[in-house]
Amino acid sequence: MTRWGITIPFTGMPLAAHRELVEELPDLGYTDVWSAETAGTDAFSPLLLASQWAPQLRLGTAIVPVYTRGPGLLAMSAATLAECAPGRFVLGIGTSSPVIVQGWNAAEFAEPFGRTRDTLRFLRAALAGQKVTEDYPTFSVSKFRLERPPEQAPPIMLAALRPGMLKLAAREADGAITNWLSPADVRTVRSVIGPDLELAARIFVCPTEDAESARALGRLLISSYLTVPVYAEFHNWLGREEVLAPMHALWAAGDRKAANEVIPDEVVDDLIVHGSPAACREKIQSYVDNGLTTPVIALLPTGDDPAEQVRALAPRR
Repeated sequence: MTRWGITIPFTGMPLAAHRELVEELPDLGYTDVWSAETAGTDAFSPLLLASQWAPQLRLGTAIVPVYTRGPGLLAMSAATLAECAPGRFVLGIGTSSPVIVQGWNAAEFAEPFGRTRDTLRFLRAALAGQKVTEDYPTFSVSKFRLERPPEQAPPIMLAALRPGMLKLAAREADGAITNWLSPADVRTVRSVIGPDLELAARIFVCPTEDAESARALGRLLISSYLTVPVYAEFHNWLGREEVLAPMHALWAAGDRKAANEVIPDEVVDDLIVHGSPAACREKIQSYVDNGLTTPVIALLPTGDDPAEQVRALAPRR
């Protein structure tokens, strides 16, 4: 084990109440905390708190959408966190989804590959302290310069699911971030990005021995996520087109309940880690054994104390 990350904040725990547990994470063997940005906390604030609570941890965003902040504001937010956690912050960016970008943030979800590429190139220049005036193919910036460029520019990782974006990450970024994959799927992703690039993945973990409850929750998540077109295409590429076709057909027909019911147990068990804490740790390690650099646990709610679950899922040292 080299890295062992976890997603913050935890469901059902107020942000300010995270301090004691976050302070404990390094002693438990965790190396990283990563945030997300959908409709809960923003991606930067939990990491800013963690940077002061546990200075040993590496901090990462997985991910910040490239559409929901202007390029300059995104650079400012990243520079602020990089200043508070010099050498310990990783900026993960990606396209997000039309629901989040258009439906919730009133932005146009256009040219996702190009917008991500152009944002990456802008951020490289801006976070290096350069004055940027550039007509990128998807946006233009005039005379932008950070007033407080970080002494050490953070690495930038790209959210990537299929070969086009994975190859962009391998060419121009410092790593790739993915999710919703099995341990065996890691090898498929590795075949595109090569052996050396950092690969992080959010792994959904439900630490309970009640397999039916874990699978019921897993089915709800799978039908919600994998019916999003980009994830549907990802799993087609990974080889699940036929096994997930009944779910897609029922979802498209508006029968959400039946769509959940036809997801096979083996798909749930591939994509959702569940079982005893020891079994969960073993499954997470199998991702690493297949080529994952940085596993990032996303703790799913079981009704038990999340702090105790975090402690139970800590790597054996």
